[in-house]
Amino acid sequence: MTVERVTHAVVGTGQTGSTYRLDVTWRDGADGGLPSSFAVKLPSVDAAVRERVALGYRSEHTFYTRVADTVAVPVPTCHHIAIDGDGAEFVLLMDDLAPAEQGDQLAGCTRDEAVLAAWALAGLHGPRWCDPAWDALPGIVLGRPDRAGAQGLADIVGIAVDTTIDRIGDRLDDADRATLRAVTPAIAPWLLAEPTRFSVLHGDYRLDNLMFAPDRSSVTVVDWQTLAVGLPARDLAFFVATSVEPEARADIEDDVVREYHDALLAHGVVGHDLEECRRDHRLAMLQVPLITTLGFAFSVSTDRGDEMAAAMLTRGCAAIRDHGTLDLVAALT
Repeated sequence: MTVERVTHAVVGTGQTGSTYRLDVTWRDGADGGLPSSFAVKLPSVDAAVRERVALGYRSEHTFYTRVADTVAVPVPTCHHIAIDGDGAEFVLLMDDLAPAEQGDQLAGCTRDEAVLAAWALAGLHGPRWCDPAWDALPGIVLGRPDRAGAQGLADIVGIAVDTTIDRIGDRLDDADRATLRAVTPAIAPWLLAEPTRFSVLHGDYRLDNLMFAPDRSSVTVVDWQTLAVGLPARDLAFFVATSVEPEARADIEDDVVREYHDALLAHGVVGHDLEECRRDHRLAMLQVPLITTLGFAFSVSTDRGDEMAAAMLTRGCAAIRDHGTLDLVAALT
């Protein structure tokens, strides 16, 4: 196989890395079964950003080299991935998913899209549910902390919450600001809750990281730069709470949780009944302020980023209140 010509086009905004679509012309049409277009992810052109997000590059490298083949979550075919040193030098060559369409975090999703996302997520969690090897996996951004580690992360979240309210508090109402402030003291006990149920987590499982087939018959999950280990429902709660408006969530949420639970059983999970799954979903809602404020407070502000963070927090804070999550955390401590 010989490449005759390659053209490229920028994909995305490049806040944490540089992504391009490559169109390849194979000499004499001899492609050897390879596609004619690819997506390639490279480090940010900004050295300071590369250093700051190197752990994210290591996380993605870990996923494709150590995790992807051991679970059943739908992901792009990876043709090549390499990393060097501390992770600041990184390349990932994978299938171009066109004509798949990226989910829109601001617009939200339909019931059918939410069910697709739930089934895909169960394919990540179910096959290696409670596998002790997860705790030793390198490249994890947020692992299962001990008491001191949980408190340390809670302190950082407190700073992130304050920073977020300072920057976009005018886009949140009084109830949402009060909920965010009440979250900070609950983070440490929440991180330590239900330690007997765990899996690897996507960590940032939301619409912008999902690619849907145009007819919504399938979904592919991308952006594995925030691998974590913890209560599996944290991914589900983050998706549902941030991706569905509260009024629509009331109508579809239990269906989505049921579908997720059914899919877990299909992947061999035992000893985890539907009521426990529902309770974990309620408990897991603090994933929304955890990830959203940390991601927002320590990144460069953009118009869409501000709008998206406000929408996710508004939806997420409503879900925390609707599910009585803070009271549930308090009851466990």
